[in-house]
Amino acid sequence: MTITPPAEETPADPDSPLTAEEPSEEQELPQNAWSARQDLFDHSPRSLKLGSHARFGGGMAGQDQHGVSGGQVTGDVIMGSKTEIHHWSRPATSNASGEVPQAALERLAASFVAPDGFETLLARLRDDRCLVLSGSRFTGRRTAALKLLHTLGASPVHLLDRDTDPKDLADRCAGLDDEARPARGFVLCDLATRRGNPLRESHLLAAAARLRQRNAYLVITVDRTAVLEEVPNSEWTPPAPHQVLTSRLHSLTGPGATARLLALPAVQEFLGRSHQLRETTEFAAVLALHASGEGDAGAVENFSLAMVEKQVGEWFADEENSLPLREKAFLIALAAFDGGPYALTAEVGDDLYRLLQRTENPSRTLDVPVFGMDAGKRLQAARAQQYEGEENTEWGQVVQRKAAFIDDRTAPVLLRELWSAHPSARPALIGWLRRLAEDGRALVRTRAAFTAAVLARADLPSAMALLIQPWASSRSARQRQAAVNALALAHMLGTPNIPRIFDQWSRNGDRHRRWVAVRGYALIGPERARQALSSLREAVRRLYGSLGAPDSFDLRSAQELVEAVELLIHSSAGEEVLDELVAHLDDDIAVRTLTLHGFLAACGHTEDDEPYGPPLLLGRYARAARKETPAARLIPLLWRRVLSDLSTTEEALDIMRTWVLAAAHSGETEWALAALLPRLVEVRTDAQRLSHLLRTMPGEDGAPPPKAADRLSSILPFH
Repeated sequence: MTITPPAEETPADPDSPLTAEEPSEEQELPQNAWSARQDLFDHSPRSLKLGSHARFGGGMAGQDQHGVSGGQVTGDVIMGSKTEIHHWSRPATSNASGEVPQAALERLAASFVAPDGFETLLARLRDDRCLVLSGSRFTGRRTAALKLLHTLGASPVHLLDRDTDPKDLADRCAGLDDEARPARGFVLCDLATRRGNPLRESHLLAAAARLRQRNAYLVITVDRTAVLEEVPNSEWTPPAPHQVLTSRLHSLTGPGATARLLALPAVQEFLGRSHQLRETTEFAAVLALHASGEGDAGAVENFSLAMVEKQVGEWFADEENSLPLREKAFLIALAAFDGGPYALTAEVGDDLYRLLQRTENPSRTLDVPVFGMDAGKRLQAARAQQYEGEENTEWGQVVQRKAAFIDDRTAPVLLRELWSAHPSARPALIGWLRRLAEDGRALVRTRAAFTAAVLARADLPSAMALLIQPWASSRSARQRQAAVNALALAHMLGTPNIPRIFDQWSRNGDRHRRWVAVRGYALIGPERARQALSSLREAVRRLYGSLGAPDSFDLRSAQELVEAVELLIHSSAGEEVLDELVAHLDDDIAVRTLTLHGFLAACGHTEDDEPYGPPLLLGRYARAARKETPAARLIPLLWRRVLSDLSTTEEALDIMRTWVLAAAHSGETEWALAALLPRLVEVRTDAQRLSHLLRTMPGEDGAPPPKAADRLSSILPFH
């Protein structure tokens, strides 16, 4: 059965310079539904687990769940409103100079957890007078610097402004004396350096000479992006968060309460995440309040997520020390392509950067540096990691260098924050996603749809109006498929009313939206199989009733209905689908034609899509026969109908030939087919039809029939 209508006029948005002009007619045939669903499974992010089929590329039907509703959300996919937790702590950094109160130093020293290597750092500072401590931000470098000075008895301690010019270090160490209390310890946190003004060894030597004169010490902390020239620096390795939390709780609540607090599920979950030490310290204060009965239990439960939201807010804050625009664009790209290839993420991030530049200043010449920050430093700033991993492609799996946020909640939280709190970025984001939806790479198109799904979960009306509805009405088959995937994934994320959208488009939408609805039923249908099939029956009757002379779009629309049935048969609700198909098989010619062709399409798939691999539906029959489930009756019934119906007999015999060739490659497949064939014979005519096929069918490459055909022929009734 086949039916594709001429494309309707869908005007492009004339006000958006970020979107390409709509083509005047369909530019490409749609990807078939089976392949499109496979791409969705293969390329969805790690936080979504769409059945084992998604990861391993297939399996016998019934073993895997071949539908979006058969998957699950792993980890915490955070789509709701922001978590509000009020707490107070010192700013992470400060440009102000001044003396650190002695009482603060004493409190810090009492709760400090010394990691391995701390004594080595202490000895180096004692000998050299000046120590450069290198490490990631928010890993306790400032605290370590103060503890080092406190251990050496270098008191009082002065903080130096991070904007201190490196060449002025010696003067700053000599010129801050108070007549009554001359400083003996100096800390300079996150020294600001540039390529034209690096920290040099000569600067440290001059500072060390001044420090020796006054019996003082200096600790400078830098991150891994600092510009250093021949400067010996010591790597800071922080203590484990569990150690820090335990130490802080001991000092705040005592050992008994500490043990009880550490056993809380929320605390275990927090420690299982890669939280920074500043967050661990804040968590200790929240737990202490909870232990005293003053705090809110919800603050403990929600603290971990609140820290993710806080970090995202800091990344996008419009402040002097916030990330450059290019790095913000990279963060957005990483949220969309979390767990994808790093090079691809960087590439599409730069595309978004261009659009964001245009939004900020339309008259500005677009500027994207060819070479930028080292990938490791870039990912560290993003609290992400890189690793080697397999990526599914149309040519099979390949190993690529991938990048992912360390905390898998970061991506959805970031996208929600971007869409909801920064509406000025929407024009660039919309244009970027539209380009991604048209990309030739399946991974890119799938991630565009996933991003739209996350945005729909956060704000369905806006995401529908600005993204999904224009895609659904597009002449571009790729954009329409993006709309299908976005709505299906949004449904999986818990977005309400997605089935209602498909129902409305199926009944009242333009022909492009009806196309989207049919494909959508195939993806979300397994959880509401009877309703989905009812909608498909209604659609095929409407299509048959409205046809005069069918055009190409009408023909493709009918084929889409067939492919929807095909996918539903191979879904987790396959047995319920087969039962519903048989129950309505003889309702009318339109429904019967849809059912028979959908069943035959389902019969054409093999494990891993290998040419002579085990047929998926034959495997389902074999398992059903062993377990005596209804599919053991329904599959033979539908086979008898497709073999006896004149409109499908020829196609059915062709598919049966491929099953016999598959049996020649696998003894297990031959046993399953031997169990099925006798069930297909009710009268002598049935046996004669199959016997003729088995005796006359060509083997592979025109060879004689395989020996398996003779063996199968011998077990037919009336033989």
